[in-house]
Amino acid sequence: MAPADITESHWRDAELIWDYHQMGHELHPCDVAIGLGSHDLGVASYTAQLYQADLFPLAVFSGGNSATTASRFPRGEAVHYREHAITLGVPDSAILIEPKAGNTGQNIAFSRAVLAAHGHQPQSVLLISKPYMERRAFATCQMAWPDVEVICTSEPLKFLDYAHSIGDEKLVIDMLVGDLQRVIEYPKRGFAAPQDVPAEVQAAYERLIAASFDSRLL
Repeated sequence: MAPADITESHWRDAELIWDYHQMGHELHPCDVAIGLGSHDLGVASYTAQLYQADLFPLAVFSGGNSATTASRFPRGEAVHYREHAITLGVPDSAILIEPKAGNTGQNIAFSRAVLAAHGHQPQSVLLISKPYMERRAFATCQMAWPDVEVICTSEPLKFLDYAHSIGDEKLVIDMLVGDLQRVIEYPKRGFAAPQDVPAEVQAAYERLIAASFDSRLL
């Protein structure tokens, strides 16, 4: 599907889902941050920005490789994130890496284990993710680490700016749809805490699937 084939109604539906994925949490200082690995190096950049704003003293970058990131980050997502954050002024001493996780549940569980191994038992965690992954990260952390206070955030980007920056608008919409499916389905599999999905978001999701924005569905 070429960009010209994405209609105004498709964009409206996608932006509705984008807004739903954003948790809108108010930021405050936390014990640690966890930067969730993906194809998006902006996660590491924003982690560095928030570190410099004194929102946390220690960050864990979590992520190994996946089919979508192996060529971009051949040494693993966490390793490349760490290197990028250091170039932006974060001291090496303020970074731990978790280089094995292959999904969000592992990101949380393995990062928790790395922190414990280094003597850290945080009471509050700032989860930093791709913009459209905030809600799934939140729901996953609620299930995997229920006794910690979790604040979710991502780069403060507008939907259209993000879509154009990736360079493949259909893929971005597909990813929004795929993440919403996971928000809906993963609680049934015990992977995440249930989230309320407003009727208008559900309807937008169904319209986009019917329009073949479906390459990232389970």
